[in-house]
Amino acid sequence: MPSLENLRKQAKQILRWHRERYYPVAAQIRALPRYRHLTDPEVFAHSFRLSDAQELVARSSGFENWRALKVGVETMNRKEQVAAARPTITAAEPQLFVTDIGASLKFFTQKLGFTVAFEYGRPPFYAQVIRDGARLNLRHVDEPIVEARLSEREGLLSASMTVATASEIKQLFLEFQSVNGLVFHQTLKKAPWGTRNFIVKDPDGNLLLFSGPIE
Repeated sequence: MPSLENLRKQAKQILRWHRERYYPVAAQIRALPRYRHLTDPEVFAHSFRLSDAQELVARSSGFENWRALKVGVETMNRKEQVAAARPTITAAEPQLFVTDIGASLKFFTQKLGFTVAFEYGRPPFYAQVIRDGARLNLRHVDEPIVEARLSEREGLLSASMTVATASEIKQLFLEFQSVNGLVFHQTLKKAPWGTRNFIVKDPDGNLLLFSGPIE
């Protein structure tokens, strides 16, 4: 909806057209019940004030009168301001706990096609790998946070990554399937909730889900 200021200008323009006897505006003015029965000359001969023009603008915008229009516009503006002020989360970066940052970096770059965004510390205790829109943070720990058998038995995922199309998830699975030594916790299959996915296990037992739509 236009701003209240623009709506006021519209009303003033209609009033000016009435005073100038701009005939196309007569049809618009007849949208007001009290002008409905008048001919074009009668519309221009009839008294027509700014309040009448504002009522006409309000009715054309779906409101009963100018007051209702003002309340509606102000309410919408408040909602837009709240929405504009609300922070937007632009990305999520899962954190994987690993016992050897160097080994994990080799795994992700050499087997899964990621690149190293950064590594921190000497020796490194924190790093990030990226592939397309996926960013995974690697955090060194001396011992596994979750017991490996529990993670595998319960299918406790450490990260989920998605692709846009059914053909891409097939292509990605075939790419990973050709990698020597890559361990799959689950090969490509359809999930009951309407996706096709597979799960890869990293050297620390972290389960990494790759998911895409079903054709």
